[in-house]
Amino acid sequence: MKIYNSLTRKVEEFEPISPPNVGMYTCGMTVYYNAHIGHGRKYVVDDVLKRNLTALGYKVKHVQNVTDVGHLTSDADEGEDKMEKGAVMAGKTVWEVAEYFTKDFYNTMDRLNVTRPEIICKATEHIPEQIEMVKKLIEKGFAYDTPEAVYFDVTKDIDYGKLIPSQDLSDKKIAVRAEVETGEHKKNPADFALWFKKVGRFENHTMHWPSPWGDGFPGWHIECSAMSIKYLGEQFDIHTGGVDHIPVHHTNEIAQSESATGKEPFVKYWLHTEFLTVDGVKMAKSTGNFFTIGDVEKKGFDPISLRYLYLTTHYRKQLNFTWEALTGAQNTLLKLRSIVAGLRDEKERNVLSEEKLSKVEDYRNRFDASMGDDLNTPEALAVLWEAVKSNIPGTDKLDLLMSFDEVLGLGLAKVEVNKKEVSGEVRELIEKREQLRLEGKWQEADKIRKEIEELGFPVQDVKKSQT
Repeated sequence: MKIYNSLTRKVEEFEPISPPNVGMYTCGMTVYYNAHIGHGRKYVVDDVLKRNLTALGYKVKHVQNVTDVGHLTSDADEGEDKMEKGAVMAGKTVWEVAEYFTKDFYNTMDRLNVTRPEIICKATEHIPEQIEMVKKLIEKGFAYDTPEAVYFDVTKDIDYGKLIPSQDLSDKKIAVRAEVETGEHKKNPADFALWFKKVGRFENHTMHWPSPWGDGFPGWHIECSAMSIKYLGEQFDIHTGGVDHIPVHHTNEIAQSESATGKEPFVKYWLHTEFLTVDGVKMAKSTGNFFTIGDVEKKGFDPISLRYLYLTTHYRKQLNFTWEALTGAQNTLLKLRSIVAGLRDEKERNVLSEEKLSKVEDYRNRFDASMGDDLNTPEALAVLWEAVKSNIPGTDKLDLLMSFDEVLGLGLAKVEVNKKEVSGEVRELIEKREQLRLEGKWQEADKIRKEIEELGFPVQDVKKSQT
């Protein structure tokens, strides 16, 4: 398998550090609000990556964090803690908000058929590990204590910013700007907080713990370093995130991790998913185009249709969400389900000829090649539909589609034999379609066929006997 490595900006052959074991860390949610459809895309991509690695025979140890403290309203050191903000909006305590939205997030991911990580780790449950890492960075001269916070000194890391080396350090918008009121004791504008103290603007912060530098709470970046190292070691294989994590969060994560351990690379392969736009515009609450998975369901869409839509665009390209596109994805998924239901009706298993065996193998090889080409899911879906339309016998075709779906995760294994009774509505549509076919009105008849299939009934025309 080949994947694009954001660290080297190249598509590289995937070679784990200790095969067949693969350590994989995926940046999780800041649990102060519902997951939106952009989040859904990122976590479906992570899931497809994990499924593909598993299909290739690797043993994936998947770790994901839950950010329940320390993530400020900017990705750097500006603004208030998002958890505190969420608590005010909800009229609840930060602990109640964290518990509610953590459960909501994973329930949402279940509806998208995203497999849960083997290890889910909360930042608030790993404060000692974060304090120890900050201690180590101070001892090694990479961090310094101030009245407001403990900061990482970016000038002490000669490789700082290597995830985006085309930019000069002075041009990076990685931490606070030089003009902002916060961070007055920073040595450099780009230095970032490892530990905030319960003073000044954070004097009333409700989440805080004792530390060698005073009562306070960890910065956002340190949690991922401390927890990933605890569960995956000082060096591991894959770290994923959204493209927005590259200039700030992941850049800082690399710097503090490699400075603390003295080992590099901290992570061998970095994989980042592109943004999702809505009607060509960046999604935001202020523009009224902010949609959660719940919003999708309220409009009558199956979340798996959203998953199908995600797969139609390569993860390194922006995906433009429209309700029309989601409608198309749902119709296509319903058609696929109806075909699978029809295939399940077929009981007899034939002995395949050499020609058909060769076809099956060809489809498998082409599907694997598509997924091995930097997770080319649009091409993999094209191969799937070619297989659907092929003349491979039903049971063998079903086996082939099931093997594809182990990677795509569309839940086809849950599709049952169609045992529905044909309602009067469906019978009327069938009769109407047959009349249109007799009149040679093929396009209109085809529209009726689609309506019937959307109701969950596969349509197969059989040639009539001439006698």
